[in-house]
Amino acid sequence: MASSGGVARTLCRLYYRFSVCRQCQRQVPNLSKTNRFAVSTRLYSEQRSTHFGFETVSEDEKTEKVYKVFENVAQKYDVMNDAMSLGIHRLWKDALMHLMSPTPGTLLLDVAGGTGDISFRFLDYIRSRQDREARRDTLSRQSASWQEITEAYQPGQSDTQGGVQAVVCDINKEMLKVGRQRAADRGYGTGLSWVVGNAEELPFDNDKFDFYTIAFGIRNVTHIDQALQEAHRVLKPGGRFLCLEFSRVSNPLLSRVYDAYSFQLIPVLGEVIAGDWKSYQYLVESIRRFPDQEEFKAMIEDAGFFKVQFHNLTGGVVAIHSGFKL
Repeated sequence: MASSGGVARTLCRLYYRFSVCRQCQRQVPNLSKTNRFAVSTRLYSEQRSTHFGFETVSEDEKTEKVYKVFENVAQKYDVMNDAMSLGIHRLWKDALMHLMSPTPGTLLLDVAGGTGDISFRFLDYIRSRQDREARRDTLSRQSASWQEITEAYQPGQSDTQGGVQAVVCDINKEMLKVGRQRAADRGYGTGLSWVVGNAEELPFDNDKFDFYTIAFGIRNVTHIDQALQEAHRVLKPGGRFLCLEFSRVSNPLLSRVYDAYSFQLIPVLGEVIAGDWKSYQYLVESIRRFPDQEEFKAMIEDAGFFKVQFHNLTGGVVAIHSGFKL
């Protein structure tokens, strides 16, 4: 029979071999301080829940489910955008670009930009602006020789890093695959870079980009506050954050029509066009779970941005939020 001293020593060894996680109250191995924190954090994250549309899931599960949604819809993503918005999404994206008003030599990071819509518009806007400037310069050289005019008029040139003007970053490889193919089909041979990356942990250095855009993507992020902090980190001082996202309709009549259209028609379109009812049901639900204009504005300010504003489009169906890093 073990002595009371032996029992005490055994209990003591067990006590120092395990400790209790202060976050989730589960027993974890008594490892080094660093390893114990890592194990405790992992166990805690397993316990935390979030929303996936109207469904409550763990944070890890949401990440996997969102990835699967966009993996499923990648091939039909642009067709469905046209069908769901009746083509109006093109006007919303054009409005984003005009608000941005980029100049030649600026560098864009387009997060969750998989199929390239925003980056293509960015390149077109830059090149159009370069052409206009070149034409004005040519007109100012009326007394110059034809050779001097020809040398001066070289549209489409860029002085950005290695010819790259826009970096498309998306966590989903299938979306990027579609984007690369679209770029090739449309003749965007230069000026673009495609990177697999998570909005919550961007694979870029500090103070790197002039503009950060995210269009219809931030509501799918598990930790929106963390994504906003990352946006602030990678922007240069003076850089601008712009987010185009579904928002809150204020007009009661328009809101009722919009809800009926969203819940009754969009999933049906998803089934008919993309063969995927569930993914588009999630997309509709995720819009309703996203913060309204004022709440999201406050979140952007909390991330460190200044002069934060929002512009409602189509009665608040979508909104463009913008802010500057000082």
